[in-house]
Amino acid sequence: MAGDGGAADGHGGGRALKPLVLLPAFNESARVGRVVAGVQAAVPDATILVVDDGSSDDTADVARAAGARVVRLPFNLGAGVAAQTGYKLAVRESFDCVVQLDADGQHEPADIPALLAVVAGGHADVAIGSRFLGGVAYHPGVLRRVGMGLFGWLAWLLTGVRFSDVTSGFRAFGADVVRFVATEWYPTDYADADVLITLRRAGFRLREVPVRMYPRAGGRSMHAGLRPIYYVFKMLLSVALAPLRREPAERRGA
Repeated sequence: MAGDGGAADGHGGGRALKPLVLLPAFNESARVGRVVAGVQAAVPDATILVVDDGSSDDTADVARAAGARVVRLPFNLGAGVAAQTGYKLAVRESFDCVVQLDADGQHEPADIPALLAVVAGGHADVAIGSRFLGGVAYHPGVLRRVGMGLFGWLAWLLTGVRFSDVTSGFRAFGADVVRFVATEWYPTDYADADVLITLRRAGFRLREVPVRMYPRAGGRSMHAGLRPIYYVFKMLLSVALAPLRREPAERRGA
């Protein structure tokens, strides 16, 4: 891909959006302040929302002090729940677009305008930040490369779209997509290939955009301990069920 129509350069016209920049966070007090500052520099007019997924550290306080709006969940409910909390708030408060990125510093906030340009310009409904486009050097471990290849192949098999970075968590959703992911089908924990498959099969246009990503600089990684085994099992099951998911009534009637 680069999804439906190739990569974007981050420039171009389109209407002005009212964007919400969403950072799901769990025990990221050492990093979230720098990420918020980077988002403020990249998109000064955006509202920044940090959803603290029951952190045991002072993630919420650090994010608030850095200038973000904060919603704190009562305990750790999972990355998908934290993300969907932000989507539901975006629907309730009529944001035109949600850009989601990690709070751990792996994603480059300066690349947010490139994702927004795809949605604002009407080039796609979903912009996906890919670490493997545009000649950007990123070298995942062997096991992770195998997993990415497997889920990328399954996504192609089910959608006919070739994704270069099917596990990217750096995404921008237009308003219609935000309303769609704010419904009950959205995963409670990991939301990767299964979400892209569901969105594509629902008729949304997806497009990849070259972005920079960096190695994780601390905190809890989903790839530590036994979590990769659970991730692979869960994602295979979720991908298998993706074609069976029913669209919300409002989407079917669109």
